[in-house]
Amino acid sequence: MVNGDWPLKQDPIVIRLVEPQDSVEEITELLHRAYARLAEMGLRFVATHQDAETTAMRLSLGEAYVAVHEDKIVGTIAMKRPGTTQGCEWYDRKDVSVFNQFAVEPGLQNQGLGSKMLDVVEARAKELGAAEMALDTAEGATHLIEFYSKRGYRQVGKANWGPTNYISVVMSKNLERADRL
Repeated sequence: MVNGDWPLKQDPIVIRLVEPQDSVEEITELLHRAYARLAEMGLRFVATHQDAETTAMRLSLGEAYVAVHEDKIVGTIAMKRPGTTQGCEWYDRKDVSVFNQFAVEPGLQNQGLGSKMLDVVEARAKELGAAEMALDTAEGATHLIEFYSKRGYRQVGKANWGPTNYISVVMSKNLERADRL
């Protein structure tokens, strides 16, 4: 469990593993709100329209985390353990962990919460033996590519996932090198 003095006011946000009592519907609604900008751009990310059953399935594929503020889920991220990812050449590597379903409540975006959530999953992936943490995002989501690039992620490939309407850029961060910077 990670506690922070977030936001900068006195009310803490706690980042923790998803618990059985957490509402999958609440997480799904958060995903829809957080991905609405991408939907408005015409990008059909799964998270723009997925149902609660899909959310639950995707959360179950690894470790899932939520950020909670005053009993409300304000962020979520799911991480697949190294050696369990698949779907493109980079993800097929045994030393790669992948995160997805990454969302922050729109009113809290661009304030550092997403970075704190990434810190948690990057550290956890390294604990589990991952050398690389990877993700994919739409080529047209240049604001996301820029965000991840600033965090040390580099483009390592492309993928075309069936349910989307775009080509994805696969990005990865070397977790071992990141420690030395």
